Parts: sequence; structure tokens; C-alpha cells
Amino acid sequence: MDFVISQLLAGISLGSVLLLASLGLSLTFGQLGVINNAHGEFMMAGAYAAFVVARLIPYSGISLMVALPVGFLVGGLLGAFLQVTLISRMRLRPLDTLLATFGVGLVLQQLARDIFGAQPVYAATPPWLSGPIRILGVDVPATRVFIFAVAVVCVVGLYLLQQFTSLGREIRATVENRDLAETSGISTNFVDVLTFFIGSGIAGLAGVALSLMDAISFDFGVGYIVDAFLVVVAGGVGQLKGAVIAAFGLGIIQAFLEYWTDASAAKVIVLLLVVLLLQFRPQGLVAVQTRSLA
Repeated sequence: MDFVISQLLAGISLGSVLLLASLGLSLTFGQLGVINNAHGEFMMAGAYAAFVVARLIPYSGISLMVALPVGFLVGGLLGAFLQVTLISRMRLRPLDTLLATFGVGLVLQQLARDIFGAQPVYAATPPWLSGPIRILGVDVPATRVFIFAVAVVCVVGLYLLQQFTSLGREIRATVENRDLAETSGISTNFVDVLTFFIGSGIAGLAGVALSLMDAISFDFGVGYIVDAFLVVVAGGVGQLKGAVIAAFGLGIIQAFLEYWTDASAAKVIVLLLVVLLLQFRPQGLVAVQTRSLA
């Protein structure tokens, strides 16, 4: 029982990391159909924002709370700028956006390397996040608990935005039928920009939170982008509930596999399991509800 509890908590911890990394991608990929290869670089921008704020504010507890909205703003502005200048011109050419955003990611990596250098840096960890927290007899790093809390807040906020706000209704209307939404008076281009701002902002926020457990470097987001795409595809494109289920499901599976094998083998097996899942459910765990007979 101790083993099961320990691995479950490790899996939930890993799942919260996967969920936080994939939430913004789920929004932009699912709602706009844009394959944003620069998503990891938006996370990197948020992480560097946390580093800069920590240098400006010497008190680590305050700097982290300030860095969270700053990271969201930095990532959101980068995403909005990318949408206005590039993505909006390639909306009907998804393969072009794939290549274009890959190039944007390389540019952002080089820019970060020129500004901050090639050596990794570290964000300040507040004293109240420096030790473990005992849960069900198992010591869990406080930073992991904090990341889980941030992921929960982002999921709840995104759900409330989509279901109970006018912007959420406009987003759903634009996804369902863009032409009809425009004839109803909805500025679909403005909705696209706001959607990309929110999705990219969540990526920047994720970068701030994840900088508590990883060194910050110009390739900070590279280690998360593949796992984020796996979560989005396995859960169902654009499905918030599917992303939550897939993130924690894959996290728990990988935690148990890592105990029996190693980290590299566990990642390979998880990838194969996702491929196997898509053979039987190409739409992912949660399918889009539709009345279409096609």
C-alpha cells in the first residue's frame, strides 16, 4: 500500500506538470487548429520573466507572486503578436503554421541565448516552498504541490471562461461556424487574438511555475513540448476534460513504469500506449460532441 500511494502521488505530481505544460496548447490547437511549435518557447519566456523579477525583487516569496502574472502577460503578448503578424495570414494552411512556428521557436531560443547567455540560471524559490510536505505518509516536494495548485487554478479558470463568459461563447461560436459567427456580429479575428493571448499566457504562467524545479535555459521548453502534444492528442483536441484525464493518466502510468524500468524506457512505453490508443480512438479520449452524420 505504501508503494501504491507513493507512486500515485508521484504520478499525480508528474501529471500536474504535464497538464500545466499542455493547457495553453490545448486551447490554441483545439480552438484555432494551429500547431504552435513555439509553445515551448513561450514557456521559456515565462521562466526567464521569473528570473528577471527575482533579480528586481529580492524577496523570493513576493517575487514569485509577482512573476506569475508577469509571466502570463509576457507569454500572452508574444502569442498575440505571433497571431497578428503570422498566424492570421496562414489560418487555412496548418502545415505552413507548423513550419513557421518552428522557425519562430528557433529565433526565440537564439534571442534568449544572446540576452541571458548559454549557461542555465535559476529562479528564486521561496522559503515556504523549500521543504517537503507530508501527504498520506509520503514526503512530496512543496514545489510540486504548488505546481499542482497552479494547474488546478488554471483548469478552473479556463473552464469558467469557456462556459460562463461572453468570450467563451464567442470562442465556441467561432469554432463551430466561423462564417455564421461573423454574420452574428462576432469579430472572429479579435476572438482569435484573445484566444492566442490566453493560451500563450498560460504557457508563460507554466514557465514561471516549472522554473521552480528546473534550471532556466534557452532550450527550457524543448523538454515539455512533446509531452504537451501527447496530452492534447490523447485527451482529444480542444477538450479540457480530455486534457485533464490524459495528463494525470499518463503521469500515473509513467510513474509506475519508471519504478519498474527507467525514465527513458517509461517515456517510450507511454508514447507507444498513446499511439495504440489513437488506433482505436483517433479522436482521443474525449470526442467532440456533434450532430453531424459525417
